[in-house]
Amino acid sequence: MTPRLAVEKVGLAFGGVAALSGVSLTVAPGEIRGIIGPNGAGKTTLLNAICGIVPPTTGRVRLDGKDVTGLSPSAIAARGLRRTFQTSALFPGLTVLENVVTGLHTATRAGLLDCAFGSRRLREEEREAAARARRVLEFVGMAGFAERPAGALSFGQQRLVEIARALVSDPAVVLLDEPAVGLSLNRLADIDRLLRRIRDERGVTLLLIEHVIRLVMEVSDSITVLSSGTVIAEGTPDAVRQDPAVITAYLGTAVHA
Repeated sequence: MTPRLAVEKVGLAFGGVAALSGVSLTVAPGEIRGIIGPNGAGKTTLLNAICGIVPPTTGRVRLDGKDVTGLSPSAIAARGLRRTFQTSALFPGLTVLENVVTGLHTATRAGLLDCAFGSRRLREEEREAAARARRVLEFVGMAGFAERPAGALSFGQQRLVEIARALVSDPAVVLLDEPAVGLSLNRLADIDRLLRRIRDERGVTLLLIEHVIRLVMEVSDSITVLSSGTVIAEGTPDAVRQDPAVITAYLGTAVHA
């Protein structure tokens, strides 16, 4: 079976300092892959390399077997890969619905003339985009907030809207950068269930960075551990939890959280 996502010996350096060094991993269709590691391990840098924000210095990234290395973020997004960020990337002055609709920017067919003259094609696309956005807001439990300004939401609610925006285009892969940051313990169970539903009901492959180790261990099918830009362990949550190199990297504490 062709991996949904393959990272092949990816390296990335900034000013001669290696942020990633020979990182490889393969993620199967419908898998939830956790990415953990100490601060500065290269986790977010890896996501940036995968989605094209910072092209790798060495190595390749493949999506469904096709090389996407060096493509722009929008070109990679159009091929079915989306991501969320550590900090909110919503437009605070737009409504929740409008923010989610922006996730369809790579799927629109209307051209400049359609926009200039308000053509039927444009109006139909706008109606369909709004309908799709409302459906995905219902899926993440935020349908009742569709008309509210995104800037008026709590941080946890904004995270759900960002996930909705990533899902609205029906991607094959979503990269999630700390979706549980700032959430209460009560909300962690909700995120756990949502991530499983994204995989099970929508068939989306997830790559998950998260400092809440309990969540990663419970929801991930497999886990890759980074330290100083290199992979130090990979396997099932149980195997990773007991790996001596992981215990050392986390000073013997975080893996048991």
